[in-house]
Amino acid sequence: MFKYVGIIVNNSSIQVDKIFTYKIAENLVNIIDIGFRVKVPFGMGNKKIDGFVVELYEEYEGNGRIKEIEEICDKFPLFTKKDLIIIKEMREKYLCTYLDCIKVFIPAGVFKGMKNKRETLIYTGKVLEGKYYKEPYKNIYEIVKSNEGIYTKTALSNEYNLSLSSINTMLKYGFLSAQDQIINRYNVRQYDQYLKKNLNDEQNTAVKRILYSGKKTFLIHGVTGSGKTEIYMHLVSEMIKQDKESIILVPEIALTPQMVERFKGRFGKDISVFHSKLSDGERYDEWLRVKMGKVKVAIGARSAIFLPFKNLGLIVIDEEHEGSYKSDSNPKYNAREIGELKCRIENCKLVLGSATPSIETYYKCNKGEIDLISIRNRADGAILPEVQIVDMREELLNNNKSIFSKSLYEAIEDRLSRKEQIILFLNRRGFSTFVSCRKCGYVFKCSNCDISLTYHSNGGKLMCHYCGSSQSVPDTCPKCASKYVKYFGVGTEKVEQEIKKYFPSANTLRMDFDTTRGKNSYEEIYNTFKSGKADVLIGTQMVAKGLDFKNVTLVGVIAADLSLNLPDFRSAERTFQLITQVSGRAGRGEKKGEVIVQTYSSENYSIRYAAANDYESFYKEEIELRDNMEYPPFSDIILINMSSKNENLLIKNIQNVGIFLRNELEKNDKIKMLGPCPCEISKIKELYRWQIILKGKIDRQFGGNIRKIVYDLLKDVYNDIRVSIDINPNSLL
Repeated sequence: MFKYVGIIVNNSSIQVDKIFTYKIAENLVNIIDIGFRVKVPFGMGNKKIDGFVVELYEEYEGNGRIKEIEEICDKFPLFTKKDLIIIKEMREKYLCTYLDCIKVFIPAGVFKGMKNKRETLIYTGKVLEGKYYKEPYKNIYEIVKSNEGIYTKTALSNEYNLSLSSINTMLKYGFLSAQDQIINRYNVRQYDQYLKKNLNDEQNTAVKRILYSGKKTFLIHGVTGSGKTEIYMHLVSEMIKQDKESIILVPEIALTPQMVERFKGRFGKDISVFHSKLSDGERYDEWLRVKMGKVKVAIGARSAIFLPFKNLGLIVIDEEHEGSYKSDSNPKYNAREIGELKCRIENCKLVLGSATPSIETYYKCNKGEIDLISIRNRADGAILPEVQIVDMREELLNNNKSIFSKSLYEAIEDRLSRKEQIILFLNRRGFSTFVSCRKCGYVFKCSNCDISLTYHSNGGKLMCHYCGSSQSVPDTCPKCASKYVKYFGVGTEKVEQEIKKYFPSANTLRMDFDTTRGKNSYEEIYNTFKSGKADVLIGTQMVAKGLDFKNVTLVGVIAADLSLNLPDFRSAERTFQLITQVSGRAGRGEKKGEVIVQTYSSENYSIRYAAANDYESFYKEEIELRDNMEYPPFSDIILINMSSKNENLLIKNIQNVGIFLRNELEKNDKIKMLGPCPCEISKIKELYRWQIILKGKIDRQFGGNIRKIVYDLLKDVYNDIRVSIDINPNSLL
């Protein structure tokens, strides 16, 4: 019999990131189990706070008086013993706290004391008879019959313009009944039926290999438009037949409307949708529906990987290469890695899908760790679009200083005249900037690191964020002596203005961070464009993947160089992926597609291979560079980022950390240290930012030692300096 428990307290301080032992009250001995949330007295003042049960003990081997659990907070455990295995693995792997990891398994509504929402819903009662068998009662009865348990009487009256007095009369005489019920806060509207499609030979082979192979992890490397979604649906159908559950991850909310539309159209409304745009109440309801076994399928962004299914058979990670599967807040997990861990623990299948797999994933395929399934043709016989590369240096020589090349301008004009739709893509991400020569395309790089230098307006310097070297901004290009040396940056809003200027009759939509802040804004933009009410969709990487519009015959990439010239080792990979993915939006129906890629670096291998849709050649060249430079997948990276409003305090402390880390590395010649130096974005929201990069073969023990060194050295300045430690970050910017 267990009389004691190990508790993780709900306190975010790094100093209390350990398991505390408590005694179980006698009346709770046979109830408490792993995963329960409990109230415990904590600290010198015995303040009553939440704790989570992570261990059970029969005896207590310590000395002194031990405190006792006061109460259980919930009727059921919030996480399972299998979840606890993942929690402990995540804490070690991602160098974070127990509490950080526990919280990803539990919706915020639990901590806010959120309960089920209840309302009185209307149902049909006894059969209509006598004088009531006539209008308007007959009409009300039929409407309720087709919508039983969906509306309150007020909502029913408003929705169908029915007499509230007549509804009350029918309730009074038993022709309608009112029942108090738990309702779901999420939108449960019906979707048009999405009929099951016959698979082609490549799709059918993929489904059979996944279902009947002894392998557990698969990569579907399928060209854009190859019908990967239909493969996922067939796999889900098979899981449902086996009474197993499925999780379908999409990279971000922009893809969710279309995926939800298809899955709910195929499988009905009993699918959970889980993403950050839901309110706390909606997320709580969806989590609880999964917990109670009321749904078999969940679709969502990365956090949906932690939903509490009991008999998981399938995890699908669509567009697996996407950076949004990596969390940028603690725990800084990667959903792909969590999927692999759950696959092992739950004994389920993990399916990754992408037209442009991450270098790390494809490397695992070549090593035999992941089963590779290649699909080389588009479904339904559609052909891949023709891709034209336009060198913007030549446009400048021809005195075209517009953001549109002659080819793109004429193509837009042609498609508008034919009533066909256009997508214009510009990867204007965040603070990404670089300085280049508009005449010859020369990009200013560090002589030590061969990494693009970043312009800092504060001081007017070009700085390398790998070695810390800096230089003044020259007036002329060192390659061609041109004076066209300038900051390059055009945003989606500017593109929209130019379209309205040159094509005033065109209806435009813009899909970027500014236009998609509202709760349903993604879906509204998607539906507007899908219905043909807009001619041109202008957007950032949100438009580069997943969207399937049959009337889009032209895609224009305004400036491929924006992602190519970021000072980051993944810049070539991201450029290849973005161009390939956005190119895949063209020609998905019966009409032929065309893609025009505008660039100042037409000779770059990532752009050339993307235009040729040649992933294998790109991978071969990129993996050789990674090997030579000792970057992932041939090494690991720890990024230590520190920030503070006090610049002098920050520099002093990060240099002190750097000294201690260099001493630690004297014992390990397989790990290199870069920095300390300013971050690429040296100041954000009044916080100065510096970083240290460790690169090499990093095991769990070494990572844990680094975390301990950093936090021990900064324990006296916790309130003044923020610290972030990230394993294999998406970016070093």
